[in-house]
Amino acid sequence: MTTLLAERISDAKVREGGRILAAEAARFSGYGWMRGTSGNLSIVLDREPLLLAVTASGLDKSELTERDVVLIDADGQAVDVNDPRPPSAEAGLHAHIAARTGAQAIFHVHAIDPVIAGDRWPDGVEFRDLEMLKGIGHPAHDATVSIPVIPNHQDMRVEAARFDEVYQRATTQTPEVPVLIIAGHGMYAWGKDIPSARRHLEIAEWLLRYAIASR
Repeated sequence: MTTLLAERISDAKVREGGRILAAEAARFSGYGWMRGTSGNLSIVLDREPLLLAVTASGLDKSELTERDVVLIDADGQAVDVNDPRPPSAEAGLHAHIAARTGAQAIFHVHAIDPVIAGDRWPDGVEFRDLEMLKGIGHPAHDATVSIPVIPNHQDMRVEAARFDEVYQRATTQTPEVPVLIIAGHGMYAWGKDIPSARRHLEIAEWLLRYAIASR
């Protein structure tokens, strides 16, 4: 892949994506979910072919600027040969989730509650009869919702395959669960836009905190 893909997107659009992601990263850093440069956030800039902006690796996520994003393709590889910064190793999973789900924004954080929950319930974390389930698009009552858990692996191709094993597309009867826990690692949430992804992430963290405190 050459810089040609990157050239299809204006610098202004990239900077706008970077500005949005920097604001979200500062928000989640304030919650303590992106400590010590951990975590990464992405936004889809184009789909034909797939192109995402993902927060640059190794930076304090509370101090990002609009320039602190790397452009990646559908394989999670950097596409701008003029940008020497490598994308996060997790960029490949961001791209896979975007392609598989149609999400426009994918957020990955290292909050403590998903790590505890993944260790305690490795087969998934089930919920029912909670009003907050509405925040991830599910009814509050009369249905069981399970947040899936997969093992951690350094190869994002392995993680992508594991994601495919647990992800269920929305049907006319059942919404998708827009959240994934990586055991011993953290959590991903996604949505059709930035506000949706943010809501799904915040609601999922609340649900997991509730489960840990009450069971």
